[in-house]
Amino acid sequence: MKVFGIAGHSGMGKTTLLERLVPALTRRGLRVSLVKHSHKDIEVDRPGKDSYRLREAGCQEVLLLGRTRWALMHELRGDAEPPLAYLLTRIQACDLVLVEGFKSGLFPRLEVWRSEPGRPALWTQGLPGLTAVASDAAPDPACNLPWLNLADTEALVAHLLAQAAELDQAAW
Repeated sequence: MKVFGIAGHSGMGKTTLLERLVPALTRRGLRVSLVKHSHKDIEVDRPGKDSYRLREAGCQEVLLLGRTRWALMHELRGDAEPPLAYLLTRIQACDLVLVEGFKSGLFPRLEVWRSEPGRPALWTQGLPGLTAVASDAAPDPACNLPWLNLADTEALVAHLLAQAAELDQAAW
């Protein structure tokens, strides 16, 4: 498995970009998975459903299987968030794991930066592992990283595939 990250401030279009990259990668025959970190509380099932009720009753994990998918929910119950390295061991074998978030991790990643929101680029803050910036703006002459056109899906896929790190070689 290889790993590659997508980074950027909220509202920069990371998920929108991933919605374009994943189909482009799967058309190449790659099996792609995703690990997404959110600073918000997440809820994958609804109040009143059996899985929700059993988690609320105290189960540490609930695995829910349906006809078209299964989901494993794990309650932290006050424990620290697990590191990315641990979460990656939970992903079934695939060709590529895309990672959104985990800004402190040391793995290759692309920054998505749009000029419109007016927030500073992460590359100016020394975010580790950045291999390029994907942007809708003209290249910043102060940036020493490749500056890719955010609309050029094929160029972004080529960069991603060239930079993705083997799971066992990446420094997490």
